[in-house]
Amino acid sequence: MQNRINRPIFVVGSPRSGTSILTWCLGQHPNIFPVPESNWMGEFASNVAISYRVGTARGDRTILSAMDISTEEFFANFGRSINDLIVGHRPDLERRRKMTRPPTEPKLRWVDGTPEYSLHICGLRKLFPEAVFVHLLRDVRPVVRSMLNFHRVAGTHLVPSEEQAYKYWLRMVKACVRAEQAYGSRVVHRLLYTALIDDPKSAIRSLLDFIGEPYCARCLEPLSQRINSSNVPPDFVAEDPATDPHVVWEATNLYGRLQETPPPAKGSSVVADEMEAAFRKRVEYMATVDSEYQRAKRMIATLQKENAERTA
Repeated sequence: MQNRINRPIFVVGSPRSGTSILTWCLGQHPNIFPVPESNWMGEFASNVAISYRVGTARGDRTILSAMDISTEEFFANFGRSINDLIVGHRPDLERRRKMTRPPTEPKLRWVDGTPEYSLHICGLRKLFPEAVFVHLLRDVRPVVRSMLNFHRVAGTHLVPSEEQAYKYWLRMVKACVRAEQAYGSRVVHRLLYTALIDDPKSAIRSLLDFIGEPYCARCLEPLSQRINSSNVPPDFVAEDPATDPHVVWEATNLYGRLQETPPPAKGSSVVADEMEAAFRKRVEYMATVDSEYQRAKRMIATLQKENAERTA
């Protein structure tokens, strides 16, 4: 039963692609509730990996090695604890949101629409081995327009320039496509934004089939609202002459190819190994950056002392 319950859903993709509204759609399901964008779980997975390194660094003289605690077990226990906390505190979240739910709705699963988790799918799968991911793919051009107008609703700028908006989209979408290739369509489901708009009933039905939940028409209700919350003016033009045309071409070309090419049904062990290697590289960097910083401080202090002695 625990394995069934501990199956969170992550909606990933570029910001301004409709991830928030899709998260809210899934949250209308009687067995799913939406949580606010969490932002911390990706980095947390890296920190868990660092802790495991420390706990196994001296072989049988360190606790995790001495007790034969595998990295999979270590990660999964943290994942279960996170899941239990989130599910257990659902009533508190609903009270703050002033929401009421009938007792017939179990809502034992949760959905998180943090776009940045596009970059952390490998680590999240370590915490939640049974998690599923929905890659919501939207045309880069309206995404860029929405990013550039984000300050109208948030008061802060999401990107400093049009070129950075294209690069942001590329980074997120490439990461999601990489995960599609690594883990296959049973783990990562690509949903075209156009399908969600043009045929929402079919799109939601297919999505719920992927998630493993029965169809619920209430999941369509949020789509009656306006999806683009950036309030982009109809006459807004995003054509900065300073933008590198190659970046624009790369992004629009990638979107065109992804529209025409379905994601692979089966995952690739080669790509999965590459993602694992990238995760370990990041963990290695995070584990050593503080010690390197302290070493640099000591070197600077020594040089400053030597310089002071020479000039005294």
